[in-house]
Amino acid sequence: MSNKDNFGSGFIIGTIVGGLVGGVVGSLVASKSQQSKDSDNSNQKKTSYSSLEDEFAMENARLSLEEKINQLNHAIDEVKFGLMSKQEKEKEEN
Repeated sequence: MSNKDNFGSGFIIGTIVGGLVGGVVGSLVASKSQQSKDSDNSNQKKTSYSSLEDEFAMENARLSLEEKINQLNHAIDEVKFGLMSKQEKEKEEN
């Protein structure tokens, strides 16, 4: 009978200790999981902010390039007009 009594009390103690250990491990895992999710959300916010900054920088670069292209086109037109005027003067002289 002594073995049965030891088995019963050991089973109950094991259940209690196992429940406590399982609860502690579960809460640690849940805490780590929550921290990971918070970190992922934070990274997504940072990524969305940096992507907005990247889009803003790209738009500024595009506008700057358009302005430079317009300046080059204007300079080309001036040179072309100057050459055409020069050719017309040479024709008149001949």
